[in-house]
Amino acid sequence: MGVTAETDWGGAPSVLRMILGRQLEELRTRAGLSYDEAGAAIGVSHSTIRRMEAAKVARLRLADAEKLLQVYGVSDQDEIDTFLQSVREANKRGWWHTYRDVMPDWFAAYLSLEQAALQIRAYENQFVHGLLQTEDYARALLGAESPHACAEATERRVALRMRRQELLAREAPPRLWVLMDETVLRWPVGGPEVMRAQIDHLVEVNRLPHVTLQLMPFAHGPHPALRAGAYHLFRFRARELPDIVYLNGLVGAVYLDKAGDVVVYREALDRLGAQAAPPKKTESLLSAIRKEL
Repeated sequence: MGVTAETDWGGAPSVLRMILGRQLEELRTRAGLSYDEAGAAIGVSHSTIRRMEAAKVARLRLADAEKLLQVYGVSDQDEIDTFLQSVREANKRGWWHTYRDVMPDWFAAYLSLEQAALQIRAYENQFVHGLLQTEDYARALLGAESPHACAEATERRVALRMRRQELLAREAPPRLWVLMDETVLRWPVGGPEVMRAQIDHLVEVNRLPHVTLQLMPFAHGPHPALRAGAYHLFRFRARELPDIVYLNGLVGAVYLDKAGDVVVYREALDRLGAQAAPPKKTESLLSAIRKEL
């Protein structure tokens, strides 16, 4: 394996750290060194090596990365220079850092995954996916979630959500496939006018070549994702990165990347997609619900 990193990682620093960490792990394993031996060779603890490989450090130190490459037997200067330049890129802050005052720390990891993904699949059982919300829908939803927040904080959270959506209009957007329960469109977020505008927006974005929306009507009954709640599945270009499942809650989030865990959620999405209304019927279903509002 060379020590070059993917250049199309989507501008998401923590994702690039994941790629570099996995490359360092592979190089260490190939060199036949344990965590203790690698750490001793550069004067750090074995736990530091573990954290570097797991991308659980805030920054990768250039000096440590360069020493590790030497310890692992990487001698080609071009490869070393490329790896170190990737380390510099990985240490940059993402654009979302400017919203840190209104964003929980754990959500930064989600934004990094979202910005770097090749494909995003999602099941939504209560709300329209954040990448598909109108500004008024987002404002009403965020206001309901945090009723005691000041107006300025709510507006900054709305701005963050709108900024996220720019990735759907970029030159190489991710493939977005969202499955929604009918409940999502029956909850009167913001009132009938806001919901009608939201449905109009869903019809519009569903016509984009890289977006697929499916609905699970009430009439279809129970389905494979009933117990799961909402979740998102990310896939990436970089071969070092596995598929990752994101689950969120009131006080944090869980990110699953073990193959056995991920396959359960992927297969649930597959079965859900087969059971839901086919994509070609989405627009007519959306229009029918809109008429009832």
